[in-house]
Amino acid sequence: MTTMTETRSATASSPEATQQARPRYKVTGFRVLRSEWAKLWTLRSTWITLALGLAFLIAFGVISAWQYQSGGNSDGNGPDLADATALSLTLFGVFLAQMAFGILGVLVTAGEYSTGMIRSTLAAVPRRLPVLWSKSAVFGLVTFALATIGAFATFPIANQLVSGTAAELALSDSGVVRGLLGAGVYLGLIAVIGTALGALLRSVAGGIATLVGILMLVPNLTSLLPDSWQDDVSKYLPSNAGESMYSLTHDAASLSPTAGLLVLLGWTALALAGAAYRLVRTDA
Repeated sequence: MTTMTETRSATASSPEATQQARPRYKVTGFRVLRSEWAKLWTLRSTWITLALGLAFLIAFGVISAWQYQSGGNSDGNGPDLADATALSLTLFGVFLAQMAFGILGVLVTAGEYSTGMIRSTLAAVPRRLPVLWSKSAVFGLVTFALATIGAFATFPIANQLVSGTAAELALSDSGVVRGLLGAGVYLGLIAVIGTALGALLRSVAGGIATLVGILMLVPNLTSLLPDSWQDDVSKYLPSNAGESMYSLTHDAASLSPTAGLLVLLGWTALALAGAAYRLVRTDA
């Protein structure tokens, strides 16, 4: 009896038996996406920053429309609102919303490097690149959905405020729906660029500084270029290319909506390529 008990105990505690008893989980793209989705919503910064981005988009759209209406007509407003339309007034807050969404994108990736959690993430997903693709896809789509909802929710409010003025538009007017969707796509791609910069630089401060420089400082520095170069260079910058996606009218100094989308996709692909190269080639 004692011999049989010892044999059963040894068999039960053997590595082979333990390995067979444990379920084997295969790392799949869907499971990595689910993991990144869960991690995104467990961070307090996600809720706060997404709320700020949405608040910037809605609040500044409503405030600009109210300011336009309080001016009486286009002549009574400043140069920023003189030729405004209900669409441009609705999207007046995109400039600040892009900073909120882009900075959160940096935090999504660079934050894991600052806390050391990236080691656990890469240990669970040894191939590495699915982590970057999943983070970018999850946060980019969340931002696109939230920004699009915010834009479509703000438009009827802003349009009602400017009712009876030259800025009034209908949702069915040419370019309005395209502009509202374009703003959502633009902010979603800015979020992905922020995610890529965080993975590339692996520093929250460095990623945010680079993002701010690209979106705010570099467009102003183009004024230092020769006059013959300014229009040819500035329209290919990410912020200006994105603006052409949601603008109602275009001129020779700006890109068409399709060209603007292609240029911004190129910038996004470049940022992701740099992040992917460093993720594969260097240790966490």
